[in-house]
Amino acid sequence: MKSWAIYIVAALGFVIYGAVTDVDRDSSGAIVGEGSVDAFQVRIGDCFNDANVGGDDGEYEVSDVPGVPCSDPHDNEAFAVFDLTVASYPEGDAMGELAFGSCLERFESFVGRDYETSTLDINIMYPSLESWQQDDREVVCAVFDVDANQLMGSAAGRGL
Repeated sequence: MKSWAIYIVAALGFVIYGAVTDVDRDSSGAIVGEGSVDAFQVRIGDCFNDANVGGDDGEYEVSDVPGVPCSDPHDNEAFAVFDLTVASYPEGDAMGELAFGSCLERFESFVGRDYETSTLDINIMYPSLESWQQDDREVVCAVFDVDANQLMGSAAGRGL
């Protein structure tokens, strides 16, 4: 009986921890309080800070990002979220190039300025080969300031 109690207490602890650390959203879905946003739950307009995702092999795997209200200083704002429709995982650098090109196509309509003259750059999250094999096709495109200054407010339509 004690062993079941330990599992129940541990499971309850994980649930409470998740509830405490998850980002707060209002009824429209906008982030209104800091917290963790699962990488698969990032929405267009979500603002977030850089995740701590160092990798020794140059590969970075993001499972969640630190979400913040856009009214607070932040590193990134998601401007597009979509699924790739290619039949197989592109080899080498082709996945990153495909994801970047797809984000670039959506950049100007969100920011209100073309990429070449903008003060913003593109940060992308895209499937790894391992996550692709588990049916992950999602790409998240976010803008960030090229001078590494934090953004204030939404970048949507501001022509930055």
